[in-house]
Order: sequence, then structure tokens, then C-alpha cells
Amino acid sequence: MTNANTESPEVSAPSNFLREQIAEDVRTRKFGDAVIQTRFPPEPNGYLHIGHAKAIFLDFGLADEFGGKTNLRFDDTNPEKEETEYVESIMKDVRWLGFEWEKLRYASDYFAQLYEWALQLIKAGKAYVDDLSAEEIRRYRGTLTEPGRDSPYRNRAVEENLDLFERMKAGEFPDGSRVLRAKIDMASPNLNLRDPVMYRILHATHHRTGDAWCIYPMYDFAHGQSDSIEKVTHSMCTLEFADHQPLYKWYIAQLGIFPSQQIEFDRLNLTYTLLSKRRLLQLVEEGHVRGWDDPRMPTLSGIRRRGFTPEAIRAFVASVGATRTNGIVDIEMLEHFQRDDLNRRAARAMAVLRPLKLVIDNYPEGQEELVEVANNPEDASAGTRGVPFSRELFIEQEDFRETPPPKYYRLSPGKEVRLRNAYFITATSVQRSADGSLEVHCTYDPKSRGGNSPDGRKVKSTMHWVSARHAITAEIRLYDKLFLKPDPGDVAEGGSFLDNLNPSSLEIVSDAKLEPSLGSAKPGDRFQFERVGYFCVDPDSSETRKIFNRTLALKDSWAKIEKKAES
Repeated sequence: MTNANTESPEVSAPSNFLREQIAEDVRTRKFGDAVIQTRFPPEPNGYLHIGHAKAIFLDFGLADEFGGKTNLRFDDTNPEKEETEYVESIMKDVRWLGFEWEKLRYASDYFAQLYEWALQLIKAGKAYVDDLSAEEIRRYRGTLTEPGRDSPYRNRAVEENLDLFERMKAGEFPDGSRVLRAKIDMASPNLNLRDPVMYRILHATHHRTGDAWCIYPMYDFAHGQSDSIEKVTHSMCTLEFADHQPLYKWYIAQLGIFPSQQIEFDRLNLTYTLLSKRRLLQLVEEGHVRGWDDPRMPTLSGIRRRGFTPEAIRAFVASVGATRTNGIVDIEMLEHFQRDDLNRRAARAMAVLRPLKLVIDNYPEGQEELVEVANNPEDASAGTRGVPFSRELFIEQEDFRETPPPKYYRLSPGKEVRLRNAYFITATSVQRSADGSLEVHCTYDPKSRGGNSPDGRKVKSTMHWVSARHAITAEIRLYDKLFLKPDPGDVAEGGSFLDNLNPSSLEIVSDAKLEPSLGSAKPGDRFQFERVGYFCVDPDSSETRKIFNRTLALKDSWAKIEKKAES
């Protein structure tokens, strides 16, 4: 059952051919009384990434739209690369996005049935055991311009093929010594139809079936038949599988089983992002990132840890739609949807990342007060909170210049500015300690409480602050793009995508000063640090030491691009 959380408004999905085809199939009753059935079929050999979010959204969202159902099915036909850890992470990610599957299935659930169907094809003269090596099979297959050649074992008798295949299953032969191939057409212009391999020998322990099997079906043989068993009406996959569709149909037709149909759509590709599992695994194993859930990673677990919301991801994916042509989407578009969502839901707080001591000389020593501040100006129901204010404060180092450059409107000697929600202040002097650090002294206007002057005078700058007496110290992890180039795979000859890694993708600030309300924040809580950006509490936090990850800065370049395009 699909139950996407629709708590916050989302962008309406643009019309796309997948929706149109399903609507037409419903209208013509292509599958009779069968309900619309889809499936999300990841291989459990890594963590899901942002590209999978599109497939999840389409599989679950379209089924739900047409009153159908979606199964989560793990394509676990390669035991050497698959782990239970990945299975658990995938289930967590799907649920985090707001979806729930009708049935949980595994390709390994169908190993016995797939084996029986393989026997059926052998008996029909449509499959044979081949003794060629993997390299020989590649040579015999031919090229895009040259037809393939028949294997010398292609015309084995049915009885011999049955005997050899049963002995393969019994574990009599070593890995790689034999395979089972479909007998189709070695001269086909589609290389996938040139007697594709259906089974290979692999003496490896499976994460679910243990050592019960030593032959495993190939993806192309397992996938369509698994769809058929589950009566999947619309098997949606990305465009790289388009050339596999004739083989998908061939197996189903030869076996005479439920006619599931495969439909291909474009992959989600983003600038400054790599979505290859092999390369993501390399980043993890070589220590370029801190793990699969590193906030710089495009994995859903990394994005979640960075503070992204499922609502924003669903809105983004809905806006992208589905086409039959691969393209690339600017990552700023995803960031735009995330800023928009966090602007509505994130609580506000004040945090000074690089603190500079500010002393208000004419504010009574020992006095303190609570400044009333809105928790979220975009949401009146969020209420207000009292932020402590005292004689000594912290402000950002960049908000003061002893010798200001031209058009510098923030604090400098003799200049008046507003402390957010508090008072007008004027810098009067600077004290420099032996280590070179500064302490700024100023005066305040008691009549400007709340940040407004009774005589109507204007100031050009408003600054955030934190009371020194009440501040908590926290670690701030400032994340940036992991790669320097929009296309990280664009490398010089002999180079590597690693050459494009951004050496400044993570900066750690260890002595930030935060308002005391953030001391009760829990891992996963999201905030807008006023004038700084959006942040969330990292799982590494403890009760005594808070760690915040920067989700995004406040600047939204994509919003400007959209506005310019509309004008």
C-alpha cells in the first residue's frame, strides 16, 4: 500500500508519458480486471541514491494514483555483492520518502520456479548448456556491425542439456565452467538476443538462501519472470534497459505466463553529482568520505543526514517529470525545492559561527532580559520564544570591521546598527588582547527595544547575536559540493573522477556559539540559523556536545533563474 506523506504542499507533477500510458491501459482494460501493479526492484549491493528517488516516486506514486499496488522486490541474484545491511538501508529509505509497499519480495523467493522454467525452455529446445568460457562467449557474440557465431555446443540434444543443467545445480562443476544460454538468434541486430546467458555457476553463500543454490539466474532471466509471478502490469525502468525489452518479452512469450510489460523512462542525473554505485563505493572504501551516509554523498541516507526533507525531494522529482530522453538537471533546482520547504517548516534560531565578543558598556552589569522572537515568521502557529540578552554578546567576525571598506554597512567604529529583535547599538572602541583577538565595545539605545527607534531613524544593517553568558558551544560542519565540476566524470586523459574532488567540501567549525534553546535539539531536528543558512543536528551529537550539519546556505540561485525565465 502506498501512503506518501502529503503534510506539506507539493508541486503538481507535469504530464508525462508514463501516466498517459497507464491511463490508456486502464481505459482499454489491457489487463482485464487486474489492478495496476508496479514494483520497485533494487539490487541490494549498495545504498540508494537521489536517482533512485525518481524511480521510487514513479513506481509508488503512479500505482497509488490509479488505485494500484507496489511491491518492494530485491533483485538478489548476485550473492557476491549483496548484503543484509543494504536490504535494511533500502527499506528505511523507501519509508523515509513516505511510501509503504504492498508486499516485500525477493527474486530469491522465485529461484525454484525460475529453475523449473529453465527446464521448460530446455525441453522446448529453446535453451542449452554451453561450455565456452566467458571470453569465448564474448568473441562468438560478434559486434554491432558483425553477426555472432553459433557456439559449438548450441545443438546439444535436449537430454544432454537436461543432464548437464541438473549436474550444474548439484554443484558438480566449478565456477565459470558452464552456463545455460537461451537459444534465440546469433545474427540478431540486438546483441541482447544473441543467445543470452540465463544461468551461471557461482559457489557463493547467498544472504537469504545460504548454500542451497550454486547456480544463479542472470538479471534478464529473473526480472521479467519475477514481474510475471507478481502480475506486474507496468514494469518501469530506466532507458539503459530499452534494448533489453525484446528479451524481456521473448522469455514471457516462450513460457506463456502473465504478460507484464516493460516501460523505460529517463534517469535522474544531476550536476556536480556522480550516481555510479561503483564510484560511490570507491569513495567510501578509499576514505574520501566518512561512509555511505556522509552528508556530501548523493545517497538518500547522506541527504537525510544533511537535513534534506522527503517532502522537498518528492516535490523536486514531481517537477522533473518523466521523458524518453536522458538529460541532466541542475542541482540548484533540487536545492531550491529544499530551501522552499525548510523556509516553511524550519524553526529559526540564532547561531554565531565565528564569534567576536561584543560588550555594551552602558548596559547594566548583571542585568539580563528575554527578547521575544518568532519561531518561524512563515508559520504563525509556531509561536514565539524568549532569547536571553545580556551585556556581553557574540557577533560574527565578518559583521565588524575596524577599518571598513567602501559600502560596508555593518558594524564599525562610530556606526550604528540593529541587533536583531533587540536594540540599536553604536561601536565606540576596540580592545585587542595579547593574542591579537578583538573585543568590540559599544553603547546601546534603551529606547530602541525590539529593534525599532522611537524617533524613526534608520539603520542599514541588522545583525544576529548570542548572549555570551547563556551561549552553548557547538561544532558546525559546513558541507559544500563534493565535486568541483558540473560533470565530475569529465577528466583529462589518464585522469580519474577523483581529480575533481572538492578539497573544501567540508569545513569544521569547533567553537560556534548558539542560543541556549538549541541545547535541547535532537538528532534530525532542522533549523534556520538566521542570516547563516539551514542546519540540522547530526547523529554524532551528544547531550553535552551538539554537532550541526549545514544543509544549505540561504542563497537560492535557482529561484533567480526561474524568475528570469518567466519574465
